[in-house]
Amino acid sequence: MNAKSLTALSAVVLSLVSGTVAHAATAATNKVFISGPLILIFLGFCALVVIVQVIPVITTLYGMIKGLRSSKEKVTANVKTN
Repeated sequence: MNAKSLTALSAVVLSLVSGTVAHAATAATNKVFISGPLILIFLGFCALVVIVQVIPVITTLYGMIKGLRSSKEKVTANVKTN
């Protein structure tokens, strides 16, 4: 065996051997948290911030699409020569 495969093999064996079992916490799993009106006001404010930030995105996207459409419809002018 070369050094690289020996190192990889020892790393795999070490990770498998040194793994520990995770024990679930048994503390207070039956508690019910009731949100007060302040939490609802805060979440409403967060939703308002998101909506206010989305409005300029929509208008900018509309302007970009409108600009792309108008660039495709180029009008050629007929020039008369003498």
